[in-house]
Amino acid sequence: MSTVFASLHEAQSFLDQNPDIEMFELFILDSNGVPRGKLLHRDELLAVYASGRPLPSTILGLTLNGDDVENSGLVWEVGDIDCRAYPISGSLQRMPWRLIPTAAVQVSMHPVEGLPATVADPRHLLAKVIDGLKADGYYPVMAAELEFYLLDQKPDSNGRPQPARDMDGGRPRSTQVYGLRELEQIEPFLADLYSACKLQGIPARTAISEYAPGQVEITLEHRSDALQAMDEAVRYKRLVKGVAHKHGMTACFMAKPFDDLAGTGMHMHVSLADADGNNLFASEAPDGTPLLRQAVGGMLSTLLDSLLLFCPNANSYRRFQSNSYAPLAATWGVDNRTVSLRVPGGPAFSRHIEHRICGADANPYLAAAAILAGIHRGIREQRDPGAPVTGNGYAQAKELLPTDWLTTLRALEGSTWAREAFGQEFLGVYLAVKRAEYRQFMGEVGEQDWRWYLHQA
Repeated sequence: MSTVFASLHEAQSFLDQNPDIEMFELFILDSNGVPRGKLLHRDELLAVYASGRPLPSTILGLTLNGDDVENSGLVWEVGDIDCRAYPISGSLQRMPWRLIPTAAVQVSMHPVEGLPATVADPRHLLAKVIDGLKADGYYPVMAAELEFYLLDQKPDSNGRPQPARDMDGGRPRSTQVYGLRELEQIEPFLADLYSACKLQGIPARTAISEYAPGQVEITLEHRSDALQAMDEAVRYKRLVKGVAHKHGMTACFMAKPFDDLAGTGMHMHVSLADADGNNLFASEAPDGTPLLRQAVGGMLSTLLDSLLLFCPNANSYRRFQSNSYAPLAATWGVDNRTVSLRVPGGPAFSRHIEHRICGADANPYLAAAAILAGIHRGIREQRDPGAPVTGNGYAQAKELLPTDWLTTLRALEGSTWAREAFGQEFLGVYLAVKRAEYRQFMGEVGEQDWRWYLHQA
């Protein structure tokens, strides 16, 4: 398996080079992308690297709100057993925004000592899918682009979220996409963010003012190791939230925080290399090689079955609106931002696919696993994606993607392909969690219900 656990020497070197660090956040990412774990003292760190750290089995079977899911198989049946997790190599990094000198270390369940929770570890699922591709001679190269909103920590007078104040004390009110002044107005935040990314070895690159007031996107450089790329995306989200908090703001990765403003997406860039690192999608043809088109065909054929992994929450589906730069159908095209799968322009050696479906609320590990599993299917079955869309993909869409949570939950639940690609054990836990969240969400009566029905029904 691709997972490489860190050595004791790595921890000792960090301690020697960082004598001021007092605390360590040990975290694992659950299926919802929520980091969960413990806060350790300095003298506890070496033991984690030497023999792992026990974590309860339920830690990987919780809802988004942190509730146990009894039929996940990780609660009463196993007595909430301790499962041993070990540090991921390269994950031990300072958290420069913390008041107490603190570092973080990411862990993953051990393949054997971590059972039964190992089967629910999203990082393990991605490693398994990557290993399957490598066994056939394909080495995935990936990068993530994550959009987010910078919000005030205090809601407005109606209790609703609002954009954070800028350097001049005002609030951004207009979109000003690609606006440079908008970036200047958050320069203190960006300076600390880039500094923290550099310290943690996260390859943060271009910053863009996006399609809504207070919305920002920063691209991450592609990595020849897809697992490393998603590790960095996970840590980047934590870093953005931490730096924003230090500046009195909230970084929001919710897919659709405002009904009248743009949603937030996570665009995933992917190509395949051979064992020597040569891009197998590289071609002077704008639509790439036959292998690229087979990869597109595979992703299109598995899109509905894996949509719950790309858009995991009820709010995720509010992002799908026509002419919003969020995709609506199983379509692909060349240098076309109105489709779900875009082959960007550029020199032949850079040819790759931009997957534009995921919300920023998706778990990067699970989204990447679904993308790569779809690609693998397309190659094995030599799937034909059909002709690329030219012009307005919204107007040409023949069959729209579902825009409700329950439909996509049932699609994943009934998918033979998903059971083969991801395993019944992982799906059993994941679907149990999502069913529990669906029941909780639908059972909650709130402001919209009162506003619509209190006096009219």
